[in-house]
Amino acid sequence: MFGISPLGWVHTLGSLPAIPFAIYMFARHGRIVPRSLPGAFYFVAMLIGALTVFLVAHQPISNVIGAATLVLLLVGFGIGWLPWLGRAATYIETICLSLTAFLLMVPTVSEILRRVPDGHPIVTDPKAPLLLGAQATLLAMLIIGVTAQVIHLRRQGRALRAQSA
Repeated sequence: MFGISPLGWVHTLGSLPAIPFAIYMFARHGRIVPRSLPGAFYFVAMLIGALTVFLVAHQPISNVIGAATLVLLLVGFGIGWLPWLGRAATYIETICLSLTAFLLMVPTVSEILRRVPDGHPIVTDPKAPLLLGAQATLLAMLIIGVTAQVIHLRRQGRALRAQSA
């Protein structure tokens, strides 16, 4: 079905739960919160997807995306344990984890458009305007979203400093 191998299904079904967890955390907290239950589920799903992409990917760019996702995921989830970074850790964590969500959604949207409906996909050419438009929309969402997150974190920092002064 959809031309996906059994290992491809493990990759797909293992990583797809990250999407609703990311949406939930973006809607509730404005960012992915690693030290939370949804954050832990997001981490596991992203780890499954990032590790298995090396086994199922056919294009070299997929390996680059998988490696970048792994690095960003590990930095995003690990940086909060370095107390000497202070508030900078929250910025790095937020940006890294937002990038992981972006790196999940770009291939997800591309694969859906190139495989669905089965046998007659919406897009057959990787340069199709619809696919390029969808990818550009994801990039715009990333830029706007990360900008909003940084502004929000700065305002939170200022409010905390004003309260302690």
